[in-house]
Amino acid sequence: MPKENDARNGSVSTTTLVLAVLKSGPLHGYGIAREIERRSRSFLRPGESALYPALRALEQDGYITGGWQIMQDGPPRKVYQLTWSGEQEITRRTGAWSEYKAAVNLVMQCPAPENTL
Repeated sequence: MPKENDARNGSVSTTTLVLAVLKSGPLHGYGIAREIERRSRSFLRPGESALYPALRALEQDGYITGGWQIMQDGPPRKVYQLTWSGEQEITRRTGAWSEYKAAVNLVMQCPAPENTL
């Protein structure tokens, strides 16, 4: 997967949200989705069709690793955690997004130029 430039295209991809959530610690897929939902106050609700391909891509890129957790009262579940490369990548993406937000805020807050015609 090519490196994403979320900030330049004005969006935050599911992969970036997953990395941000996993920065707090390991979680399984369902837990990641619920944490994104919780942190966004239910504004963002990633579905399986976006979440699991993002997890596979992040694993392939070496940004996360997944391992199976055996459950006593249910089926095993795959738990994901950031790698060192993943920590570096979320730091990079967070910085790029902050720069983008600051630039948009400048445009939004700047008064309209006076009509000189």
